[in-house]
Amino acid sequence: MFRTFGFNMKKVVLLFLILAVSATAFSQSIARKWNEEVLHGIRNDFARPVVHARNLFHTSVAMYDAWAVFNNQAAPYFLGSTIDGFTCEFEGFETSEPVSQAQKKSISYAVYRLIKHRFQNSPGKEEIFESIDSLMDELGYDINYTSSNYKNGNPAALGNYVAEQLIAFGLQDGSNEANDYENRFYEPLNKALNLDFVGNSTLEYPNHWQPLKVENWVDQSGNTIPGGQPPFLGPEWGAVVPFSLNENDLKTYSTPEFDYNCYFDPGDPWYIQDYLGIDDPYKWSFAMVSVWSSHLDPTDNVMIDISPASIGNFNSADFPSTFEEYKSFYDYKNGGDPSKGHNKNPVTGNPYQEQLVPRGDYARVLAEFWADGPDSETPPGHWFTILNYVNDQPELIKKFKGTGEVLSDLEWDIKSYFILGGAMHDVAISAWGIKGYYDYVRPVSAVRYMSDQGQSSDPNLPRYNPHGLPLIEDYIELVEEGDPLAGAFNENLHKIKLYAWRGPGEIADPNVDEAGVGWILAEEWFPYQRPSFVTPPFAGYVSGHSTFSRAAAEILTTLTGDPYFPGGMGIFEVKKNEFLVFEQGPSMDMELQWATYRDASDQCSLSRIWGGIHPPIDDIPGREIGEKLGKHAFEFAETYFTKGVAEKGAVYPNPASDFVTILYESEKTLQVSVFDLQGRQVLSQLSDFKQNNKALLNVSALQQGMYFITLQNNVEQNLFTTRLLRN
Repeated sequence: MFRTFGFNMKKVVLLFLILAVSATAFSQSIARKWNEEVLHGIRNDFARPVVHARNLFHTSVAMYDAWAVFNNQAAPYFLGSTIDGFTCEFEGFETSEPVSQAQKKSISYAVYRLIKHRFQNSPGKEEIFESIDSLMDELGYDINYTSSNYKNGNPAALGNYVAEQLIAFGLQDGSNEANDYENRFYEPLNKALNLDFVGNSTLEYPNHWQPLKVENWVDQSGNTIPGGQPPFLGPEWGAVVPFSLNENDLKTYSTPEFDYNCYFDPGDPWYIQDYLGIDDPYKWSFAMVSVWSSHLDPTDNVMIDISPASIGNFNSADFPSTFEEYKSFYDYKNGGDPSKGHNKNPVTGNPYQEQLVPRGDYARVLAEFWADGPDSETPPGHWFTILNYVNDQPELIKKFKGTGEVLSDLEWDIKSYFILGGAMHDVAISAWGIKGYYDYVRPVSAVRYMSDQGQSSDPNLPRYNPHGLPLIEDYIELVEEGDPLAGAFNENLHKIKLYAWRGPGEIADPNVDEAGVGWILAEEWFPYQRPSFVTPPFAGYVSGHSTFSRAAAEILTTLTGDPYFPGGMGIFEVKKNEFLVFEQGPSMDMELQWATYRDASDQCSLSRIWGGIHPPIDDIPGREIGEKLGKHAFEFAETYFTKGVAEKGAVYPNPASDFVTILYESEKTLQVSVFDLQGRQVLSQLSDFKQNNKALLNVSALQQGMYFITLQNNVEQNLFTTRLLRN
């Protein structure tokens, strides 16, 4: 179990979590303890994914640098570096305290001070501060020690200095933290959709995002938003200083108000076209969201196998790119994707056991589990909890990338948080930069807008309109005379009706009521959400969930050296009538099961369609960006773990029989030469070290024996020489 839930989640689930955590708490590293405090802070703050991706990154940097100062192989990321014009001065650190104690103390003070600053305006700051004060007391540290003069040799002062510098950096990194992250330039094109009324008469630009207004808006962390109409969160986030993103990944779009940075720019989403009906990708895409909401009924007698035997194992190389491929990828009428599952568990060698559950239970559980609803750690934090869950599994062998020596819990946690934190921060910058520029509409706005227009499928039928919903038999139809929805005076005659989840208006008490599925007026369609939280307050394209999840899956795959969860399967237990928050359910006990990290990511992506939050066009580009970004961020972070060695130069493995990696810090292309003992050059190549301080050399053609490897610059100056044994 690796999640906490909202204030309505049943106590038995929380108790299970507490027992699971306490079983491993005795072995938790100091980094793990402080990461849990950051996650606790996020759950008690406003639900702001971009802000908390940044908080997770900066606290991970604080821990990493406070650790790296004492490590001969690694180099700090922030201390002594200049990042986007901000220089963090650092002259080295010496202390008389034992290294393990000094690391523990400096990490603690760094994260403590950063949390105190970043969460000072949180609605739950009293609970947050009480918790971190308690941890400092438990560790025996004086919270009143505030000196940042690290030259005095006190690791506490070093920690305070790291936090002080990160705070100063954060006040000028483009996030507008000083003004509580408010938007400086962005203004929505559309007027707000008031969900106390039916239809959508205020969507003037159907391709663009629309603010939503409800009487009492409550965010995903359970905080009431004054005015009931939250602004777009983070449309200018592409301007924030990234971790690993660079100009090669960037496309900037200039507008009169603002320059929008789009890293890994996917290009335009699908814009609405006149007529065409279901053949218009826009209409096809948003109509599919309403069709999938018809799956949220556990009594429809549709049973599916949700084990890894039937779900997962889809190759990302086969993600769709054309409209025709999208239509083949998603099962429009039944839900799901073309994944075929796994033949067997590679760890046990046995087939995965079938798990048949009602599709309506599965879809609802997915929608709530991956939504991170109330008391949420938000999507980036959710993947930190998954990482912590993985780290707690006894089957996990903590070898970096699955090779080499087993790392201590502290080193493993420090490195994994640094990589994942950097990637989640970059995802927020990439995805929200794209969201801000393309400003794409959400399903609740699009579906209601098209329903107001009519139908776009048949000019011979009533209410034909170029922007109407496509008619789909059994799912999207016209209200005919005699239909119960027509009304006593036929006031709804020829309006559009949907076979879909009937909405929160059918739920008086979510502990005992289910809305169910049935025919509703399309103008009243509602995502599978609470009435106080309809859709996240920012544009849809691209899906943040898809991007965060795929990036995290790539990182966990590379970090562990194994695409599979420890033991061959990750598990989350779901209890009958205890898990769901939006309504009663599920109707039976079940488990969410994932063979691989990528399977979990793909499931997360589908959950947002079932939840009514994203259409398919938001999904796939997000997955593709996440995959590229996750791999890129990992390579970038890894260079810091060996930077101390790279400054001197190294070759491994040594002895070697085929390929060797040459590690050397250089911003230039260098000449790599291999000489035998007679001084004859037997191998030579140009290698570019500036990307990750590494170059690969194929030595398989060499005879067995001793050789010398040399690196030279463009003026033939020897920079590095070492011996190589070819075995």
